[in-house]
Amino acid sequence: MADLTIMGAGIFGLSLAYVCARRGARVRVIEKRHLRAGSSGGLVGALAPHVPENWNAKKAFQFEALRMAEGFWRAVAEISSHDPGYARLGRVQPVAKAGLELARARADGARALWQGFASWEVMRSDDAPGLPLTSPSGWVIHDTLSARLHPRRAGLALARAIERLGGEIVFGEERQAGAVVWATGYEGLEHLSRVLGHSIGGGVKGQSLLLRHTCPHAPQIFVDGLHIVPHGDGTIAIGSTSEREFTDPESTDSQCDALLERAIAACPTLRDAPVIEQWAGVRPRAKSRAPLMGAWPARAGHFVFNGGFKIGFAMAPALAERMADLVLNGTAEIPEGFGFDQL
Repeated sequence: MADLTIMGAGIFGLSLAYVCARRGARVRVIEKRHLRAGSSGGLVGALAPHVPENWNAKKAFQFEALRMAEGFWRAVAEISSHDPGYARLGRVQPVAKAGLELARARADGARALWQGFASWEVMRSDDAPGLPLTSPSGWVIHDTLSARLHPRRAGLALARAIERLGGEIVFGEERQAGAVVWATGYEGLEHLSRVLGHSIGGGVKGQSLLLRHTCPHAPQIFVDGLHIVPHGDGTIAIGSTSEREFTDPESTDSQCDALLERAIAACPTLRDAPVIEQWAGVRPRAKSRAPLMGAWPARAGHFVFNGGFKIGFAMAPALAERMADLVLNGTAEIPEGFGFDQL
């Protein structure tokens, strides 16, 4: 019999199962479709910080999550013998002429708020590391806090680590035992909304694509909402869209072509890189836009861990530790704005 049943084998469910198994709990993960279903099976894997200004509890917690990510994923790799594709290589962003003053002010903010762990520097675009980048001002921001992760490899590494720690992952309709944590993505948010009688959240579809281009040590690029993320396997991921209205959660369309055009405009080197995959999936977005975690209201022994949206991979390791405290020990410090009282 399991001490803990986790419904859903996405990034939140797998991270929690791994943390609980490392603490000695008997863990069972139940997934109705397949490993890394939904947005956790995507391509991009950008672990990027909020801008270093107007600091609040959410930004501070994300900063701590990014700080602990390297150690977390190193341990996962060692236990599983699988590479999750983590590397903290930083990020480069072109700066508009009107944004130079603000970019430099944020460099001062990073010095104060990032505590010397990482830097935010404004530099000439010709001096920036990585892929050549078009910048309207000739200047870019280079931060050293951003990291990358290969979503699919990370999910596989977590699954193998869970199994090596004595946990199990099963598929289909299986019996629950012990405490039950629902980490079931956007469908889970929609179900919870129906049960509670008011909106908790739902799904936002994203599309992305993968190019064959080898630059494994280059920092990621972020330009006008577009992520360009080099991975260590000779590919570059480009994404993504944010679609609130959709009929098919897994279909790609001309919006992928638009992503590619924008990426080439920002980084002309990619013009001749072949497209090897297009992907679409739905990200779980809580009404507050922050992750949602805590005891399921009026449902004893059940918990909710959901709503990663665009920051799920970055936040999952730190959030899983807090969630494990709650489920295994009955005590936890839920980060401000992440509990049910926010909705």
